Amino acid sequence: MRTTTTTCLLAFALTATAQTFTQYTTTEQASWQQKGKTSLAAKAKTQTNNDNEISHADAKPFISWGTCFNELGLDAIRLLKTEERDKIMHDIFAPDGDLRFTRGRLTMNANDYSRAWYSCDTVPGDFALAHFNIEHDKQNVIELIKMAQRWQPDMTFWVSPWSPPAWMKVNQDYPVLSSQWNHQPKEVDALLFGENTTNDPDEMKLQGERGNQFPRRLATQDYFIQDPRYLQAYANMFCRFIELYGQEGIPINTVMYQNEAYSYTPYPGCAWTAEGTIRFNRDYLHPTLKARHPEVHLYLGTFNTNRQDHVQKVVDGLSDKVEGLGFQWEGREILDQMRERYPQLHLIQSESECGNGSMDWRAGEHTFFLLHEYVGRGCDEYFIWNFILSDNGQSSWGWKQNALVQVYSKTRTYRYTAEYYAVKHFSHFVVPGSKVLAFHPWQQTTGTQSIVFERPDGKRVVVCGNTNDTSTPVSIPLGKRYLNATLQPHSFNTFVEK
Repeated sequence: MRTTTTTCLLAFALTATAQTFTQYTTTEQASWQQKGKTSLAAKAKTQTNNDNEISHADAKPFISWGTCFNELGLDAIRLLKTEERDKIMHDIFAPDGDLRFTRGRLTMNANDYSRAWYSCDTVPGDFALAHFNIEHDKQNVIELIKMAQRWQPDMTFWVSPWSPPAWMKVNQDYPVLSSQWNHQPKEVDALLFGENTTNDPDEMKLQGERGNQFPRRLATQDYFIQDPRYLQAYANMFCRFIELYGQEGIPINTVMYQNEAYSYTPYPGCAWTAEGTIRFNRDYLHPTLKARHPEVHLYLGTFNTNRQDHVQKVVDGLSDKVEGLGFQWEGREILDQMRERYPQLHLIQSESECGNGSMDWRAGEHTFFLLHEYVGRGCDEYFIWNFILSDNGQSSWGWKQNALVQVYSKTRTYRYTAEYYAVKHFSHFVVPGSKVLAFHPWQQTTGTQSIVFERPDGKRVVVCGNTNDTSTPVSIPLGKRYLNATLQPHSFNTFVEK
């Protein structure tokens, strides 16, 4: 009897420590397929990526997945029936939905996915902000925000402008540089570098790298007028925006001073020097927020430059004033250095790369790669840019971009794109409070990448991808054991511990 009891106990112990994982897989042909269960093994079946592993023993807990709210997204979803709108918003925002977004990014004044260019105060010299209002937003983007809040009432938001009101800028216009898409005189372009210039041909590449150094030249003067009256009025403008949105039931708890100060854009934008950035944040925005909205966090960004020395100069001048840094585009290339240099600051991915309107599998693979890169290298928030667009996602200035949901305007139908499922493979199971245990970056030699999370409930989640044309075996170390699996060609995969 004793032998039988011991045998049963041993069998139970082996079963209890088997550590099984359920696999979910997406390919171009079939989305979100639940596969069989996989148990951890004592030995690896193939070579692991240990030599390429980035460990995060001291990683900050992951905070949120989120997206941006834009007018062209509202136009797209308005094409659909009420029940279709409800399904999409439930799937993206509801706690029991697919993506489970809990955070939103807003813009003060127009951005490049507004229908047209506008600001919340168009009266030159209105330093008292007597004419500042959000009436335009109430009739437009706030409608889209309310659709999301219906399904996620606890959603919080952060805000950054693309451009200040035109009257606050040296060029007196919304863009930075002239183009066929705006009315700025070409001679005004000389303000950027102090000499006649044309757009850098690599400036607006749609996907992937845009050169070894971006931008190739830094602006030599601030496009925001560096007069104390303007600087203080602009700081007050952020506070007024927070207050008016709060009255609409939209809580903003984080501010960044500028979107992409290093893209010298033909759409709404604003170039800043390092000195101007430090001056505005240190002497105006930080003290004004602290006095009027001490509950609001000040982050610095968004950094879309890989010029490490420049970014460090800016952050060093403000590291005691800000709580986090936002990175996008080329900013990703210096994440490791920033994490090491500023361990006390939060790093976030502030905007996913937008693609070129293809909304195809290749775009999905690129976003899947970016999700690994940003979160694996220390970002504790990740934001999609457009979550819904119609047709090829063309903006009012001619740029075609991707979205998670594509609406066909002629038939008034929609579909979830590959990027939607790339995000779902992360956000569906990686809940706020999860920690990154290990990250294996994509390697051309293996064609695979993986990231390991531990959720607050102690369960682990492994997300891995295969960009090869053939099935590829992987062995992912989890403690002293291994998750051995064979990944389908060109697939997204998530393994969830049971």
